Amino acid sequence: MPNTIITVKDIAREALPILRDNLVAPRLFYNDYSKEFAKKGDTIKVTRPVEFSVDEFDGSINIQEIVEDFVMLKIDKIADVSFAATEKELSLSIEDFKNQYLQSAMLAIAEKINNDGLEMYKWVPYFVGASGTTPGTLEDFALANKMLNLNRAPVSPRNGVWGPEATAEFQQLDSLVEVDKAGSNLALREGQIGRVFGINNYMSQAVKLHTAGGFSALADVTAAATVVSAASDATTNLAYTPVELTSAAGVSTAKLLKGDLLKLEDDSGNTYNVTVIEDTAVAVAGVVTAKVHPAIIADDLTDTAVTFPDVTTGAHEANLVFNPKAFAFVTRPLHVPSNANSYVTSFEGLSLRVTQAYDIDTKVETISIDILYGYAPLYPKLAVRVLG
Repeated sequence: MPNTIITVKDIAREALPILRDNLVAPRLFYNDYSKEFAKKGDTIKVTRPVEFSVDEFDGSINIQEIVEDFVMLKIDKIADVSFAATEKELSLSIEDFKNQYLQSAMLAIAEKINNDGLEMYKWVPYFVGASGTTPGTLEDFALANKMLNLNRAPVSPRNGVWGPEATAEFQQLDSLVEVDKAGSNLALREGQIGRVFGINNYMSQAVKLHTAGGFSALADVTAAATVVSAASDATTNLAYTPVELTSAAGVSTAKLLKGDLLKLEDDSGNTYNVTVIEDTAVAVAGVVTAKVHPAIIADDLTDTAVTFPDVTTGAHEANLVFNPKAFAFVTRPLHVPSNANSYVTSFEGLSLRVTQAYDIDTKVETISIDILYGYAPLYPKLAVRVLG
């Protein structure tokens, strides 16, 4: 009796649930799915969820105009794992094939997707905590909530994604470990942080260490900008202000990098947390111009103080607490090639493609598993960085 050969359909249907179960960022973000096929490099219009304000009814209703806002996302990420498979491997039972190949392949793809998703921290201008100091107290949860409350973020849901260092600190808190205080022994038995102050918390090894640009090491910087210079980023449609930063020493040739944090003070003493949304050119005689988000909407900056959170440490771990609408995970099914044995399967919006091809020169069968996706900032004000 001939061996039963595993098909691309078999592989796809076994692989996708494994991938789904190992994704972190995509399951916590707002999801933009579609059944329409796409290819790498296509531009996708991602519509932001509409925001409404509430009115006090006083005899008549106030009809609010629906203004559609969107992000134009170039969906250019394909996570791929390809490997050679002989007839011997393809003759295994699907369970053995899954255990020997698919588990590790899907873990690798999930790790890349999670890594890319947590790069969204670069769009978040709001921060709490101190650069170089690992979060590890209940106050860290409270301060993150406070920042989100000030920005009028929805109370629920809120998700926290913490790096291994912060997670280890939280796991030693008596109030989270002791059953009489936490109400559960899961933190002690299984190492879970769980839900704290309304925040659903997760550990991820993909939390980023942001290494700041060299200009952020300066302590003598002032800022100048005007409100009228506010503009909208062509891709994200987020408002920004070009700010001219000047080092008093006048010698720096360093630059700022996307994701660098600044605290600015305007002429009236109001302070603003902002983030640099693209790498700058190098400074010329200590002067550099940076695009910062959000746009400065109050009084002008003429010659006001600038503080860089990373001025001492030069880097921070970018733990995140956020409402799902802060960021979007976007994915589309890939085309099925006409000249190869291929199958696309979808589940809960995720689409995975498995393609099988035979190279007559090397006499090797290749299995390729891939997924097309991208990320976009929707409402960064609904997120906060907890510096570590």
